[in-house]
Formats: sequence, structure tokens, C-alpha cells
Amino acid sequence: MKGIKVLIADDHRIVREGLVAILKTKKGIELAGEATNGIEAIAMAKRLKPDVILMDISMPKMNGIKATLLIKEVLPQIGIIAITMHDDEATILELVRAGVDGYLLKDSESSEIVEAIRTIHKGGSALNPQIAKKVLGELARTPPERKKGKTQRPYRLSEREIAVLQEVARGKSNKEIASGLKLSEKTIKNHLRSIFSKMEVSDRTQAAMRGIQEGFIDLDFKL
Repeated sequence: MKGIKVLIADDHRIVREGLVAILKTKKGIELAGEATNGIEAIAMAKRLKPDVILMDISMPKMNGIKATLLIKEVLPQIGIIAITMHDDEATILELVRAGVDGYLLKDSESSEIVEAIRTIHKGGSALNPQIAKKVLGELARTPPERKKGKTQRPYRLSEREIAVLQEVARGKSNKEIASGLKLSEKTIKNHLRSIFSKMEVSDRTQAAMRGIQEGFIDLDFKL
């Protein structure tokens, strides 16, 4: 079985060495290469075709946000995980709009980094609950004119599925959603599987983000 090929993009040698040391101890993960700036990251992404890129945000010549945007334009299948010290809403939202698939802080545990790599490779997203809440909150404040013309029932979602997704966007767990809608947790899980299938996403964060971006989920929305 082929390992997950990972490209590391960071201008600090000590950070790259630390990440390399972590990845070398994990089965099923291979180091594809190391880039020291955004321009190198783009060139190496095109040449090496890694499965996942660990992308620093603050790099010389070209930052990680711009590099992510340009890589995603030509190689959308590559998963990109932003690794940064910044957790402010503006930076997070800019990264999400650039197409980043995951967002980790530089003080994350090695197990979190490895789990994020594996999750992204499977088609999921890697945003911890606190980061996801900030992203959803910022997306919910999108000016109304950017939502103009969107339908209220896209993807053939049922009214109940919209209600479930609405609660997901508010950061509620399956248990909390089940209690609020007076349904069983099993029913909520079934609704989520249907939502993921119809929207062609892999997890609840992706579904909620898309719903808010496309204007049919609003954190102040009432059915």
C-alpha cells in the first residue's frame, strides 16, 4: 500500500526538521519534499504531486495563503493544511476562501498533525472545534448581497435536513441536535449521511461551511 506523500512548506529549518522527525516515525506517511517559501511550494507541488501539503502561512517571496490559492487552482486534489501561529478570524477566513482543507496551530500535538494528514487524505477537513466555530461565525456574517439569488432548498435537501444542518452550523453535537429536534441520535446520524451524500462533502464542517457560503444556512435562520 502506498504511503501518503506529504510536502512540508516552511521557511524555518527547525520547524521543518521537527515535522520531518514526526512524519518519519509514522507508518503509511512518506516525506515528498521540503519547500522554504511559497514559490518553491508551488513548483514542488506541480513536480512531486504530493497528497498533502503542510503549509506555513508567513513565508518569504510568497506567503502560504497565496501559494494555497494558486496550487488549488491547478491541483485541487492536493490537500493543504495550514500551520500557523495565527488564530484570528480574518486569517482563518482568508485561508478557507483560498481553499485550505485543514488548519492547525504550530503548538499542536504531533498526534493532531498526523491525524489531520490522514483525515485530509480521506477527503475530510481538519478544523478543531474552536477554529471551526470561528470560521462558521465569520462566514455567517457574509454581507446579504453576496447571498442574493440563492435558493432556500438546494441539493434537494429536505426541510428536516436543513434544520439539522442549521444546528450543525451552530456548533451543536448530534446529542444536542437530537434533543432540540426531539429525534433519536440514530436519526440525526442518518440525516447527516444523507446531507453529506447530497452535498458531496465528507464531514459536518464542510457541509456547514458550504451552506453558509451559498446562503441557505444562516446562524439567525428560523424554520
